[in-house]
Amino acid sequence: MSKYVISYDIGTTGVKTCLFEISDKITLISAAMEGYNLYILPDGGAEQEPDEWWSAICSTTKTVFGKCDIKPEQIEGVSFCSQMQGLVLVDKEGKPVHRAFSYMDQRSKKQLKEGMANGIQIAGANIAKLIPSLIITGAVSASVKDPVWKYQWVRENEPENFRKVYKWLDVKEYIISRMTGRFVMTRDSAFGTLLYDIRKGHECWSPTVCKLLNVNPDHLAEIVDCDANVGGLTAKAAKELGLREGTAVFGGGGDASLIGVGAGSVGLGETHIYNGTSGWVSTVVDKSVVDASAMIAAITGAQKNRFNYFAELETAGKCLEWVKDHLALDEIGIYLEKKHVAESPESVYTSLYDYLSKVINEIPAGSGGVIFTPWLHGNRCPFEDPNARGMFFNMSLETGKTELIRSVIEGVCMHMRWFIETQDKKIKTSETVRFVGGGALSDVTCQILADVTGRTVETVDSPQNVGAVGAAVVMAVGLGMINDISEAKKLIPAKKTFRPNTANKAVYDRNYEVYKNLYKTNKESFKALNG
Repeated sequence: MSKYVISYDIGTTGVKTCLFEISDKITLISAAMEGYNLYILPDGGAEQEPDEWWSAICSTTKTVFGKCDIKPEQIEGVSFCSQMQGLVLVDKEGKPVHRAFSYMDQRSKKQLKEGMANGIQIAGANIAKLIPSLIITGAVSASVKDPVWKYQWVRENEPENFRKVYKWLDVKEYIISRMTGRFVMTRDSAFGTLLYDIRKGHECWSPTVCKLLNVNPDHLAEIVDCDANVGGLTAKAAKELGLREGTAVFGGGGDASLIGVGAGSVGLGETHIYNGTSGWVSTVVDKSVVDASAMIAAITGAQKNRFNYFAELETAGKCLEWVKDHLALDEIGIYLEKKHVAESPESVYTSLYDYLSKVINEIPAGSGGVIFTPWLHGNRCPFEDPNARGMFFNMSLETGKTELIRSVIEGVCMHMRWFIETQDKKIKTSETVRFVGGGALSDVTCQILADVTGRTVETVDSPQNVGAVGAAVVMAVGLGMINDISEAKKLIPAKKTFRPNTANKAVYDRNYEVYKNLYKTNKESFKALNG
């Protein structure tokens, strides 16, 4: 029997609201998007207005019903896939005492220095706080972006507001409170605070770490599972959303948790690759694993007793966006063809990205020896260096725009190969990987990924919506349609399969070895230019 649900994919710049039918598979029925502001402040602040999230969610909920025949009373549940490591401090009525702090906020440098970067240190962290944090939480609050320092920033800079604080919430948890009146936090969001005890038999807020970091435990919300039914919509929320009062609200998860679930990559040892604005390789493991030298760690996921061994690239699809703006449609008006393919109504291509895929497919593997490094905003893993930058290496008189554009795709794929090989030093990645995100819409990119990594690559239906699909999976569990998240793959079959073309192996192996050396040989130059 089919059930209808709504997933809210709450991103940094907007919300995507998806209405799904769940039966023997998950089918997208209707979707709508709406943007909201990200307020960048001169002191490194990055804030969002929670009322804008709510307004966009209400608006898109009504829009999805206008695009299909499903009625609001047929919806059996709502849930979320959300940006993570935000900070929304609310009072007893659930009202924010300060605008929401984005995960991008970097204004709490003073609080980080005073709270962690003092005394005897290892890797910039106080050893007396570093070691207990690693043992208890599997991580440490050593970055200015970590939410505990934003919490301390409010304590120090806005004491009157801080005195009003009742609960510390993340982004989707604020929306849950507005829908149900309950203050909860899913386990993956709790892990993101770096105050959560991951040790078997514990799985709760850590009093030790709270004391070390001067956090009031009373401010921390009740921890719930991602598939938990946390309550029904209140009459007020239902009216504003255009939904039925009492509609079940499920915990949901963060994007890093649910994109793998939406990919159907949920079995122990299964690997997925994501290519959206950022990119990553993630493998399901059953214990906490850390490779400090490569900046890879296992994070708590949506599945009970499972972790995601996670390696992230900050600019993946963002590199192709840069190509679109500065190579394909550059500022001086020179295009790949005499006609403007992005605007021409007679164009046979549905979008400029389709056209880019077509032209790079006509260039031989290896891009004529040109190699691109996708570090347009520094790099985190397998080496961390904010000074690293992108480059086109080994251009010649024969190099054209199409070679450059193909090299960008190949460069991102080579970094994914580097992630896979680095993960394989600690765990075993899967021979068949699921590939999701907007990048997976291009068959050309999928084939390049298979050729570069040597892995069989599978894609799924609507790969750009997998976060929302993951939220639908947790509802399928909560509604009793499947037993647990590990059964997600039967709801999410592979749509296409791409196998490595062995004819391209030699050129990609050669380019890859050069690619890995480019950082090492240019590290000092990056520092001189950008340090």
